[in-house]
Amino acid sequence: MPVPAPLPAPDALAQARLLVAPSLDGGLVRELERITGRDAGTLEDVPPPSDAPLLCVGETLPDALRTSRLLWFHSVNAGTDPLFAGGPWPGSALLTRTVGRMGERIAQYVLAWMLAECQSVPEFTALHARAHWQRLPSELVAGQTALVYGTGRIGAAVGRLLGACGVRTVGVARTTRSGPEPGTVRVVPGFDRVIGAAEDGDVLGEARWVISTLPLTGATEGFFGDSRFAAVRGVTFVNVGRGATVDMAALEAALRDGRVRRAVLDVLPEEPAAPGDPVWELPRTVVTSHSSGITTDEDVSADFTACWEAVTAGRRPELTVDVGRGY
Repeated sequence: MPVPAPLPAPDALAQARLLVAPSLDGGLVRELERITGRDAGTLEDVPPPSDAPLLCVGETLPDALRTSRLLWFHSVNAGTDPLFAGGPWPGSALLTRTVGRMGERIAQYVLAWMLAECQSVPEFTALHARAHWQRLPSELVAGQTALVYGTGRIGAAVGRLLGACGVRTVGVARTTRSGPEPGTVRVVPGFDRVIGAAEDGDVLGEARWVISTLPLTGATEGFFGDSRFAAVRGVTFVNVGRGATVDMAALEAALRDGRVRRAVLDVLPEEPAAPGDPVWELPRTVVTSHSSGITTDEDVSADFTACWEAVTAGRRPELTVDVGRGY
């Protein structure tokens, strides 16, 4: 079991140099300087070797800073897999992340596409383009089942909003071993029921929607493959997690034989998708530009402030990333 990184000691935090990504807006940088009470340097301009610890805010971590000098890194994004992909994480460094109102935004994105599908919005749009009048049936979301993979902040926000619309929500936790025991029900806000990933076979066959909010880790890469797509029966698949959690060949096969009736992909294994990428040719699929949960400067400021207040009070921030799990 990985040992959590220790909280920054008050003396070390007081001496830490603040380095921020050059992509950050000037107003946000000034706010970070106000919160921490120190001037900011540029994350890419690595300061010369010294004993001064470093407090960094950004998207990625330069190799030169993957040392014991790194005291704390706050990610401006919710997904931290790019930080781990860059190399070994300094074991003593605290890692926190920004979530902000992302769960709310992603939940509304998911519900919008579900309602659009049930009200035949894509079909009516196509009919309008042809100036063709035709009545089409509608479908109610209430009473149908959505299987939501990921029961953290974002997945729970999706579950809460769908539940408010009468959708039966089943959350899928990591594994049977670290989730609930087989056949048991665990109460988690946002879900009518929570199961382990190893128990999802039967529910996949019952689901009208399969929604992924999964992060990318060694355990989730290619998670949605042949076996899971073989278990579905005419679902709509919505991915707002990470693109590499999906075996795209398996998804294409399921779309072409009808096991997946539609797909809404906000994330892809390789982004951005070039004009010639085969993903644009997938049947009954809409690709959006990784925009379902855009993080704002206000989100970064609010979440960093909460983390700063927790650390300076000697508490572990709620937004701490478990480096061993990758989220």
